[in-house]
Amino acid sequence: METPEPHNFGKIIMALGLMITLVGAIIFALGKLGISKMPGDMKFGDENFKVYFPLGTCILISVILTLIMWLIKMFK
Repeated sequence: METPEPHNFGKIIMALGLMITLVGAIIFALGKLGISKMPGDMKFGDENFKVYFPLGTCILISVILTLIMWLIKMFK
């Protein structure tokens, strides 16, 4: 395996930072649109302890990402 050059490493870090920022913005936007309250999302607990498991949201995100990756691979 080849050792990355320092300037390439900087580009990789910047790209990862941009991707994390974009994912955060998408998650924030989806929350504002009400996507996080889908059927299949489980919430339980009492006033002092709450657990939220977004199963329906995870499945939807998985399907969307699978389609995007499939399209990227298809047109590559």
